[in-house]
Amino acid sequence: MAPHFLFSKPLFLLSALLHLASATLSPSGVNFEVVALMAIKYDLLDPHNVLENWDSNSVDPCSWRMVTCSPDGYVSVLGLPSQSLSGVLSPGIGNLTKLESVLLQNNDISGPIPATIGKLENLQTLDLSNNVFSGQIPSSLGDLKKLNYLRLNNNSLTGPCPESLSKVEGLTLVDLSYNNLSGSLPKISARTFKIVGNPLICGPNNCSAIFPEPLSFAPDALEENLGFGKSHRKAIAFGASFSAAFIVLVLIGLLVWWRYRHNQQIFFDVNDQYDPEVRLGHLRRYTFKELRAATDHFNSKNILGRGGFGIVYKGCLNDGTLVAVKRLKDYNTAGGEIQFQTEVEMISLAVHRNLLKLFGFCSTESERLLVYPFMPNGSVGSRLRDHIHGQPALDWAMRKRIALGTARGLVYLHEQCDPKIIHRDVKAANILLDEDFEAVVGDFGLAKLLDHRDSHVTTAVRGTVGHIAPEYLSTGQSSEKTDVFGFGILLLELITGQKALDFGRGANQKGVMLDWVTILACSFYNAYGNYTRLNSTNSREILFIQFIPPFQWINLILCTRNLHLWLLGSCIVLIKQSNIFLVEWNSLSGSFILF
Repeated sequence: MAPHFLFSKPLFLLSALLHLASATLSPSGVNFEVVALMAIKYDLLDPHNVLENWDSNSVDPCSWRMVTCSPDGYVSVLGLPSQSLSGVLSPGIGNLTKLESVLLQNNDISGPIPATIGKLENLQTLDLSNNVFSGQIPSSLGDLKKLNYLRLNNNSLTGPCPESLSKVEGLTLVDLSYNNLSGSLPKISARTFKIVGNPLICGPNNCSAIFPEPLSFAPDALEENLGFGKSHRKAIAFGASFSAAFIVLVLIGLLVWWRYRHNQQIFFDVNDQYDPEVRLGHLRRYTFKELRAATDHFNSKNILGRGGFGIVYKGCLNDGTLVAVKRLKDYNTAGGEIQFQTEVEMISLAVHRNLLKLFGFCSTESERLLVYPFMPNGSVGSRLRDHIHGQPALDWAMRKRIALGTARGLVYLHEQCDPKIIHRDVKAANILLDEDFEAVVGDFGLAKLLDHRDSHVTTAVRGTVGHIAPEYLSTGQSSEKTDVFGFGILLLELITGQKALDFGRGANQKGVMLDWVTILACSFYNAYGNYTRLNSTNSREILFIQFIPPFQWINLILCTRNLHLWLLGSCIVLIKQSNIFLVEWNSLSGSFILF
């Protein structure tokens, strides 16, 4: 039967219906979140047009740049760090009632901090640091009961630190340094409270009481009252000097001893009497004993996967929660506990629907472990070659959605994280699938976590053979292009169903998939003449590969070539505009179906 094409757009319509159903609409059909975001846009000066696709006519802001939505369709993260924005922050931000993170650091935004931020009852992170905000800190910030991180440092804020902040019990970090604050300080329960660079700040007592005057003697009075002569005064002066020096030495010794003990103890795991609910922001700190029990003593039967960063185990916590526990390699790094917690915090702040959420961590003298949610559908690598009732577990519509979701997650790491995060090990095994088979990028931030060196130049190349960009392999220097290369290999894996490196192929076949695909594309292979060379692939995939025009293969291969490496945004456009992933051979009707 001659092939015929059936045109439809069910995915587009379904997506539109879902977005419309989840939007926060008024009776007149206006999305309040769209109105609030547009008010923010109008009050900001945007020299680089990063907010260009914010459209007042849109009914759903979840596709806008710098905006991340929760699974139920509400705006949860407003991330505009380091975008050269100026102007003022609109009070309309208070209408984004589902916000969990506001990241506006490293811009040039001025004016007062809107008091309406106090209406954001779900807010966990507020970062307005390194701007030009002025006026007083709103007392309404004390209404943010879920707030973990408050960074207002390096602004021009004046007045007192509001007493209401003492009512926020879950604070982990409060940084008010380098402003012009004055007055007394409230008792804030944050684990870290930075106030340096505010010369007018005084404690509960007066300023002179904070730094008391040194003890002084009146020699004449001593001589008159005690009858001592000049020689005795010299002896007293010498004795006092010696005593003071001795006391100083003792204090220094005690300080050195305390610091030594403190640095030693900080690496030990939380003991049995330690409260297991200690948290770094919204992250839970687990005990090693707890994770060991959850994984049945790290039983090999519970291994979910192995990679360049460590081994992942399936675990079950005491409350029945299923988790994935990654036991990191190379744990004994020079950065120590403080560096580890800093990097863990950075990973936890990367919040996106296509990024794997970090539940918590464990840190001991000899172990570093990260705890993630368990993904019941496994990874793309494990599912790509699975079959259910003779059919591939991942159809072409799923593969396209996986490619787009992965690209969006990586774009967020590259463009909206500050500092940006380079993954370095993009591969099918690191792309997980949630309950809805939505792509979730895992293992991001781990390369930086284990390196602790300047920029992205490392002495040890981390990644998987077959997925590592050539320039990264030869120089050890990574960039966004490193991830683009890995993403290009992932696209070829999704299309061909082949592994990037397969030592199990026949002697007459290439072991490296990229070389194999390049030969086929560059020779403009015939659909039937090369059938025998593809006999290791599924028949449905063979017909699909043969149907893709050669110029589209070349576009894909350019994603893996150093001189032509694109930004991931360009790869997203390629996937959307081409027929890749949209064509499926219907063996029953003998036709191609175009989705």
